[in-house]
Amino acid sequence: MSKRLKAIVSVTNDLYTDQRVHKVCTFLHESGYDVLLVGRKRKSSVELPARDYTTKQMRLLFEKGALFYAFFNFRLFLFLLFKKADVIVSNDLDTLLANYMVKKFKRKTELVYDSHEYFTEVPELINRPRVQKVWLRIERMIFPKLTKIYTVNNSIAKIYGDLYTKEVKVVRNISPLWKPEDLKSKLELEIPENKRLIILQGAGINIDRGAEEAVEAMRQIDAVLMIVGDGDVVAQLKDRVVQLALESKVIFYGKKPYNVMMNYTFHADIGLTLDKPTNMNYRLSLPNKVFDYMHTQTAVVATEIKEVAHVIRTNEIGEILQEFTIDKLAETINALFADSEQLAKYKANCLKAAQVENWENETKILDTIYKVTSGK
Repeated sequence: MSKRLKAIVSVTNDLYTDQRVHKVCTFLHESGYDVLLVGRKRKSSVELPARDYTTKQMRLLFEKGALFYAFFNFRLFLFLLFKKADVIVSNDLDTLLANYMVKKFKRKTELVYDSHEYFTEVPELINRPRVQKVWLRIERMIFPKLTKIYTVNNSIAKIYGDLYTKEVKVVRNISPLWKPEDLKSKLELEIPENKRLIILQGAGINIDRGAEEAVEAMRQIDAVLMIVGDGDVVAQLKDRVVQLALESKVIFYGKKPYNVMMNYTFHADIGLTLDKPTNMNYRLSLPNKVFDYMHTQTAVVATEIKEVAHVIRTNEIGEILQEFTIDKLAETINALFADSEQLAKYKANCLKAAQVENWENETKILDTIYKVTSGK
């Protein structure tokens, strides 16, 4: 029996809600690797559920800012340096420096780079030019030397490919075929019964992602908005819901494990993905919630974001807002609720699309990326 190869995957988050990294680690495990996933442990971190691979969460003195990234990469560098690995996988630019420096000491270890977004154009950097410049220097120093790179959609792959004259493959962050093993009722999930349901979900409920408008629009909609997840604006959303006396129409469920979250999504009639094109990163985004909605037969209402709109129009699974305002959002949702035939058509199309748009098909691309080291 051949010896199992070792893969160490690193990311700066606390691992709990990162489904892309979890799916890649599961793929590697099923492909014959011993997998170790390394991330961080925050004061607010929730205990991780059991996984088929090993995880390690590093505690750090700092939880954000330049000192966090510096100390994380230093700790990660030392950790990787003294761990045997056949392949190391860097997720996003904020782990790349440590992985790249380790690769210099371990010539036989292969470095694979998984870019989840157009990192140097994230909202946290575009208004901080000095910090942005530091990350750009790191990217420009390392990216041209990488040999195995993949990212989340064609738009980002083209930008990186043109910038650095590199082949960048695309592995979209698509949901696996959803096979509910323990589907919970609305009562068990504390979801209002006999109500139309809208959902906004995700780990990044942040500024410029439309959550504020969604809450305001509920004043005009006879339904319940379920917010499942967390992010920078959730605290202020809760305050606004109280101010508007919308407690019975907007319910916060917090972060949930993926399979539990998908129960809420399954019960929803409409799913929202409302990123605004305020920065390059959002303009190029393709949130995995689009596919989560698809896989639970939840019709989608979305803003005009290129990659998102392409998926929705191609598969005819929802409505695209030509103009994103509170009134237009409310009008679109109300019209869809009023047209039960159209809503049913979108849901039926979701079921068809999920048979093609799924993680199982995306792993065929991962096979081509990891085939050399996995011996496939």
